[in-house]
Amino acid sequence: MTLSVLSVASEAFPLIKTGGLADVVGALPAALAPHDIAVTTLIPGFPKVMRAIGDAPRVHHWPHIIGTDAWLRAARIGEHRLLVLDAPHLYAREGLPYVDSDGHDWHDNWRRFAVLARAGADLTSGAVPGFDFDLLHAHDWQAALAPAFLHYAPGPGPVARSIVTIHNIAFQGSFAAHHFADLGLPPRAWSIDGVEYYGQIGYLKAGLRTADAITTVSPTYAEEIHRPQYGMGLEGLIAQRAACVSGIVNGIDPAIWNPGADTALAAPFTVDTLDDRIANKRAVEALFGLEQDDRPIFTVISRLTWQKGMDVLVEVIDDLVAMGGRLVVLGSGDPALEIAFAAAALRHPGRVAARIGYDEPVSHLLQGGCDAILIPSRFEPCGLTQLYGLAYGCVPVVARTGGLADTIIDANEAALTTGVATGLQFDDVTPDTIVAALRRAMRLHAGQDRWRIIQVNGMNADYSWRQSGRHYAELYRSVLGYS
Repeated sequence: MTLSVLSVASEAFPLIKTGGLADVVGALPAALAPHDIAVTTLIPGFPKVMRAIGDAPRVHHWPHIIGTDAWLRAARIGEHRLLVLDAPHLYAREGLPYVDSDGHDWHDNWRRFAVLARAGADLTSGAVPGFDFDLLHAHDWQAALAPAFLHYAPGPGPVARSIVTIHNIAFQGSFAAHHFADLGLPPRAWSIDGVEYYGQIGYLKAGLRTADAITTVSPTYAEEIHRPQYGMGLEGLIAQRAACVSGIVNGIDPAIWNPGADTALAAPFTVDTLDDRIANKRAVEALFGLEQDDRPIFTVISRLTWQKGMDVLVEVIDDLVAMGGRLVVLGSGDPALEIAFAAAALRHPGRVAARIGYDEPVSHLLQGGCDAILIPSRFEPCGLTQLYGLAYGCVPVVARTGGLADTIIDANEAALTTGVATGLQFDDVTPDTIVAALRRAMRLHAGQDRWRIIQVNGMNADYSWRQSGRHYAELYRSVLGYS
């Protein structure tokens, strides 16, 4: 029996991407297809999305949805079934999906994503003729009101079951209480057991309260968010709903992240031709103006934020250079951190380089040419860059948290002796712990045989969507009451 699932999200690769959410949403349809599950993705009609779908036909019109109107367009991207919410007054804004050119949240984000959620609920509860889904899968706060709409104000037909996936619980979508009247929810929804959250409307909180199941993007993160350190104020609700909370680690798409066929690399390579990787190291040195030598190049490919531990990492760059290491940074984020990394590059020409912004092909080259990727996150729901590093022989050096703890086997003496290590882990995020991890990485890199074993183990690991797709399929069937 084929199950029909509507996946509702604010972004999906390759159409629009600001982070790992897009990669997951874009990968799910193919990951679930072998399990007889047909996934259709509903996303907003941002300019990049509208350009990609061209003149895709309109299949439904909402003349009044959360105080506005919108059209639904049906399209395909390859084999991917797509529904696009066409509402130019809400989404036709160039740049990032959530903020303006000054980095401030759009003033009407409450409406922009309430409309997305309401459309998802309508499609999964009989309000849109011609559409019938067994399950609604909402991703993050931008879609999390959809299960609340299903619970409190469904359409006229059979109501689908629902799942919310937390990609990062730090982002919750809280909006002023006076918008509640515009949502079309009944008065009973305004309660501590409904959508009210510290006197505001909590979009993520509403979804976590009303969904039939809750997932996070790694098993360790699913446990961590029960604690105040990680739950960001929602740990009590997570604890109340513990029986329906689970973690499924993200996967990566080997068709996109394949060092043997990656056109962004100076030279492709495989686990059997690892020596060819040196050409990519030389290309990184040339592109970023680094001095050429055989000592390790560390890279950071990340948002430059407190969560990612970048404020601590920037403090130890001088230590890294003193050890003989080099560093290439690709990312953007907090202006003060952008300036600090740029200043480090000026202090250490030829040893440190920083490119503020994001460039997908360059990120592939860095994974294929740098020796190690640094991920000192204070919390990390899953993380994908460490998985890309594993696939490309770029050894992950990571904080022991969330999905980083689940996906990297630390190169301690036991793991090295038994030949299973895939990277390095460290506890806490402090200058001392990061420096210690860097020293350990430098020592291991100097002993090339052990370093190569770590690289080979990582490249041989299976972090494709094969296993994750199976786990999602099992969860979907469980929520729907199938064995």
